[in-house]
Amino acid sequence: MNKEALRERVWDELDESGEARFPFPPHGRIPNFAGADAAAERLAETQAWTSADTVKANPDAPQLPVRRRALREGKTVYMAVPRLRDEKPFYELDPVEIPPDEYDSAPTVSHVEEYARQVGPDEMDPVDLIVSGSVAVTAAGARIGKGEGYSDLEFTVLREFGLVDDGTVTATTVHERQVVEESVPVVAHDVPMDLVVTPDRIVETNAPEPRDSSGAERDEQSKPVRIAWDELDAEQFAEIPILRQLDGED
Repeated sequence: MNKEALRERVWDELDESGEARFPFPPHGRIPNFAGADAAAERLAETQAWTSADTVKANPDAPQLPVRRRALREGKTVYMAVPRLRDEKPFYELDPVEIPPDEYDSAPTVSHVEEYARQVGPDEMDPVDLIVSGSVAVTAAGARIGKGEGYSDLEFTVLREFGLVDDGTVTATTVHERQVVEESVPVVAHDVPMDLVVTPDRIVETNAPEPRDSSGAERDEQSKPVRIAWDELDAEQFAEIPILRQLDGED
């Protein structure tokens, strides 16, 4: 089954089972799900979480409990500016700078700009833990997003600046229905998940060592080492200033 067919199946299953949560419909997005709070609590049981001072998390609804918990525990939270569209393409939420009674509001998409400092990678601290949203994921850590590729691109941009490396733990919080048994072909720019966390369990995937950037599809996966420049279209390159900076044009 190809990636798009898996996306549609998972979206349909969450919708038809009643396990999807606002925003509706779950289709076309990182779907929110019943038990997102419990998945965040289970993630917080891991050593990767307890030892992290900085957490980069996606801005979607199912990972909002993760972002809120990170602030409550004194962790700096980074979120990407949508589509990396600005010269400073990340939001930095510093819990020291935010009133504790506003931790719930600060990491929401509708309010993040009121609380965050917008930063470029050269102003960021190294990232200890990355939490990604998924549409589907395998127990081996192969992740399927909504198909736009920004999560993977954010990882490689941060890697170009030395802010993440092979040891940076990657995790996703999902509903059990999003953990699929089918083999998911992966390519060099896909970022694997080290931890797959549901409301009921934690799966340690044991992703393999880094691979080259040949772009060939593989059944196993390791963290990408560079931006896949040949896979970027002209429009994407033009709309993301940090790519032009890395390419030496700015």
